Amino acid sequence: MEFKTDFLILGSGIAGLSLAIKASKLGSVAIVTKKEKSESNTNYAQGGIAAVTDETDSFAEHINDTLICGAGLCKKDVVEFVVKEAPPRIAELIDWGVQFTKSETPPYPYDLGREGGHTNRRVLHAKDLTGHEIERALHEKVAELQNVLIYENHIGIDLIMEKDSAGKPLRCLGAYVLDINKCEVHTYRARYTILSTGGAGKVYLITTNPDIATGDGIAMAYRAGAQIANMEFIQFHPTCLYHPDAKAFLISEAVRGEGGILKLKNGPPFMDKYHPMKSLAPRDIVAKAIDTEIKKSGDEYVLLDITHRDRNFLINRFPNIYNKCLEFGIDISRDPIPVVPAAHYICGGVAVNAYGETSIPQLFACGEVSCTGLHGANRLASNSLLEAVVYAHRVCAKIAADYAKTPQSGVFIAPWDASGTTESDDIVVVTHNWDEIRRCMWNYVGIVRSDKRLERAARRIELIQKEIDDYYRDYKVTKDLIELRNITIVAKLITASARMRCESRGLHYNLDYPEINNDLIKDTIVVRE
Repeated sequence: MEFKTDFLILGSGIAGLSLAIKASKLGSVAIVTKKEKSESNTNYAQGGIAAVTDETDSFAEHINDTLICGAGLCKKDVVEFVVKEAPPRIAELIDWGVQFTKSETPPYPYDLGREGGHTNRRVLHAKDLTGHEIERALHEKVAELQNVLIYENHIGIDLIMEKDSAGKPLRCLGAYVLDINKCEVHTYRARYTILSTGGAGKVYLITTNPDIATGDGIAMAYRAGAQIANMEFIQFHPTCLYHPDAKAFLISEAVRGEGGILKLKNGPPFMDKYHPMKSLAPRDIVAKAIDTEIKKSGDEYVLLDITHRDRNFLINRFPNIYNKCLEFGIDISRDPIPVVPAAHYICGGVAVNAYGETSIPQLFACGEVSCTGLHGANRLASNSLLEAVVYAHRVCAKIAADYAKTPQSGVFIAPWDASGTTESDDIVVVTHNWDEIRRCMWNYVGIVRSDKRLERAARRIELIQKEIDDYYRDYKVTKDLIELRNITIVAKLITASARMRCESRGLHYNLDYPEINNDLIKDTIVVRE
């Protein structure tokens, strides 16, 4: 079956939903999301959204903090317009119904948190469930719009390209999409296709991301021929709860912002050895420090201690974290929290310009799936939700300016061809390869890398990819097979990009090149041959 829409948005996080609200004023919108509509990385964002809203803060300071954290690879013009466009985007979110935590100290309207790398309190939050609150408000707003349709339990398979005689992509025409529940593939034809599929944390064994974060948009864009940038820069969140029964539960950076101190298992603090900001150092510094201390001591985890703060304050400021830890017998007002680093955010992605345009006409990307130049080699905490709303606005502004000149394409699109394929009766192939890729990436392409580790990873991933490609050709597509195919490509891109960067900068640390090389102040670009 073929569906026609003006805007096809893949993903239902903050980027996709805020874009849908704006795009609905121009034409019809179809949102494709592979689980329930609220399941996204946004929904799990605890910390908040960074923006200058206080007279004691300034754009210049926020810009400077971002540039310092980005380790020389941020695009300064992008940093400047994202930071300066923050206040109207925050006002928009509030107008759409987002309820940020109010301040108890007038005249300031909102309580502002502070996180690693920030020199001021500038993080708006909804206690420690900011992402959940933003998703709630945006979904309620979208539900009011008659020309926005959400297709839950649908997953994009591949983008549809119009190509020239040499096979070069001329423009994007939409996407093939699998209805997961009905096991049917449909064609979605669109004037504009926007990737807002989020991150790729599930490519690693330990991650704070939900199960949906399999890098689908990045893999689809790569297969279509789009430029992919800076995939070597994977942010490992320093503090994921360590407990055998806890699955990927994040302990927000805001806990350190409110005075949490990182300590060794036997008691003493250790971050003073690594950075002047101690436990409030940027995430890459903290993650490497924890990784180093764990390997040195042989302990399974370190401790995040905030027991010196008042119990009522902790319950009010971090109700979600407090209650979740309590489920595992940890009272954070009395017990230090056992934590380990976990894959959290990808600073690279589909390369876009200042208006979210990819290298393929009529294909846009915004949110974590994209690489805008804001984060450089390391993301400043709570800049990601900000980037998503600013770029969603800019994508829509660019499309609005060109809308009348871009009619719906009449090019013939062949329906999905499943001839020659059968139902898979060997699901163990998928589960085994899934597990092997994630362990390979964790062991060889993790926080600390080396040429030998990267070479091993590249060889193993190449073999797995060939096996998966053969499997993909023989059997009908399923959600699990699509995701496996995608994380394999993402693993390949991360490893290839890491091998290209012969230095240590930001989130990329290679034991064979421990210093920064100023000749490498440039993006790592990968394009499918």
